[in-house]
Amino acid sequence: MIRPAVPADESRLEAIQSAALDDPWPELLAVAIDGPPHVLVADEGAGPIAYALTVPDEPVAYVAELAVAPGLQGQGYGSELLGALLDELREVGFEEVRLTARADDDRVRSFYDGFGFAVEADLPDHYDDGGAGVLLVRDL
Repeated sequence: MIRPAVPADESRLEAIQSAALDDPWPELLAVAIDGPPHVLVADEGAGPIAYALTVPDEPVAYVAELAVAPGLQGQGYGSELLGALLDELREVGFEEVRLTARADDDRVRSFYDGFGFAVEADLPDHYDDGGAGVLLVRDL
């Protein structure tokens, strides 16, 4: 089930964030749960197993984080979540979605390619460790 995050999800989302992301942003997640920004979660009945955090800047939405619990990655939860997020954003009037990814992360790049995202710009030294990123964009 895909649903909006609620304050009771915070500790589970923090655990997913710290385990699944190379560059987590815990302060943004803490603020976003009460929105805006907006957080959607995938919940299979025992609490969140994945989440997507989106920062709205109409008509553009920026996906700041999308994370799936490490033991559940590769099982379609991220795809289900991103698909639902894109549908929701389109329905409420957003025109474009943007996100950044590490330039050398082929798995992540392939995931977003499958949803029609395309590289709009290279972002040298984008990450704190000096790693390069890319700005990915998709029209809704």
